[in-house]
Amino acid sequence: MTWVGLLMALVGALGYALGAALQQYEAVSEGASLKLMRRPRWLIGGVVGLTGAGLHAVALSFAPLVVVQPISVATLVFAVPLAALMYGRRPYRAEILGSVAVAVGLLWLMLLVPVQNATPHLGDGAAVGFIAVIGAIVLVAQFVASRLHGPGRALLLSIAAGVVTACVSTFVRVVGGGLQGDWGRLLHWFTLVVPVLLVCAIVLLQRSYAVGYFGIAYAGVQVVDPITSVLAGAVLLGEPLPASPSTAIPALLAGALTIAGTITLGRLAPDHSRPAPVDAITAPRPLTATSERS
Repeated sequence: MTWVGLLMALVGALGYALGAALQQYEAVSEGASLKLMRRPRWLIGGVVGLTGAGLHAVALSFAPLVVVQPISVATLVFAVPLAALMYGRRPYRAEILGSVAVAVGLLWLMLLVPVQNATPHLGDGAAVGFIAVIGAIVLVAQFVASRLHGPGRALLLSIAAGVVTACVSTFVRVVGGGLQGDWGRLLHWFTLVVPVLLVCAIVLLQRSYAVGYFGIAYAGVQVVDPITSVLAGAVLLGEPLPASPSTAIPALLAGALTIAGTITLGRLAPDHSRPAPVDAITAPRPLTATSERS
């Protein structure tokens, strides 16, 4: 059944990547506002993305967090080129290299985590505490982001979106993995929390997209989401983490690769709603104060 979860996670992640590229194009044009609800492309992206998220949720019912979450990371190498095509340009070499570095580094980290498919259990007190911690992280990220512009703002908002998305995944894992054929177990406040948190994650993500730095925004979510989910799985659900000293050096190298890729993506100039001119396709534009959008 774990392989079923992996397949669903892969298809869902590809759908999420396509939906993200469609929505970011519209978010840059209209900003993170209710006007997006009148944009067909944004709505289509939302349907595609929610379908991918739904498959991801079902996958969590068949496989543990530490197996499902890393699958979504690989889609970074597809999402960034898709977003570039939306602007009528080829992906920059730095975008490709940065995306591959982040994906490989994070996948490497996730592969170091041992797999255990046990039935998840989460107490009410621990669940409330988890939500409180996530809320505190979001508030701090929002506060700092309001004082920044450019890639720093996009990254912080994506971090906030990433931790909330990880919170959603954790609760979905608890609810779905704990069903065991008894649908009556869906009648729990954990089930009601999921859509509320999901709406919060969507709003934060659209605000991150609206800044114009899709690479850093998408990478931020893809890095923060699985790392937070794995930590939540270990701390709250008793899922194992690497315990062997031999994994320390590989983990450091993988972390360094992920950070390097994120920095590379963060140094790119923002995309705008209009297609890029032909002479700007061959190389990244210089990042200047006038080119940044907040």
